[in-house]
Amino acid sequence: FRFKDSLAEELQRADLVISHAGAGSCLETLEEGKPLIVVINEKLMNNHQLELAKQLHRDGHVLYCNCSTLVETLQSMDLSTLKPFPPGQPEKFALFLDKAVGLK
Repeated sequence: FRFKDSLAEELQRADLVISHAGAGSCLETLEEGKPLIVVINEKLMNNHQLELAKQLHRDGHVLYCNCSTLVETLQSMDLSTLKPFPPGQPEKFALFLDKAVGLK
């Protein structure tokens, strides 16, 4: 997709998601419980996508590659090794903010 307001329906139907390493795309896919292959855009400044992809991979949640290694990754992937992504805990962040600004 070049642009779409929401990918929720497509994510629900997907067996596998191949995406760039944008934080929103990664988190939305992982929160939906779908296996994810992240394809790094190496041309981006400071290559921040690589940092996110590497960390998610180290934590066991995604596979990652670049455009030139995507076919090899698809051929050799073992999706059974991926770990579920833990659900978010926004209440912890709210508590942190409350403490930081002196409300608690």
